[in-house]
Amino acid sequence: MSDITAEAPNKPTTDAGSAIPPEELDRLTDDIIAALKTVYDPEIPADIYELGLVYRIDIDDDRFVKIDMTLTAPGCPVAGEMPGWVENAVATVQGVSGVSVSMTFDPPWTPDRMSEEAQVALNWY
Repeated sequence: MSDITAEAPNKPTTDAGSAIPPEELDRLTDDIIAALKTVYDPEIPADIYELGLVYRIDIDDDRFVKIDMTLTAPGCPVAGEMPGWVENAVATVQGVSGVSVSMTFDPPWTPDRMSEEAQVALNWY
């Protein structure tokens, strides 16, 4: 299993213990991140990955992807829809066998999790 943990500000790390060949794991990782960057928080003009809303990405040896993510606030109006958007985006990645998205609010999201790219986009830099 490969574990990509997004740490503030969104620096993925990868576990080398995967049965997936390293070059395939790198491609999957890059493609999953690219897919996540197509999903935007409708209230903030930045994608969910750069906002730091993605806390963890696990890629099982069978290429099933498990994602732990949060929202900028628990009362976010798209809380019920966002996991589906993320699942649909990542499911389009070639080689992914399935996707599961779990929402968590522990730890709560803070602007410190945003990448420099998101901070610039929001004029917070």
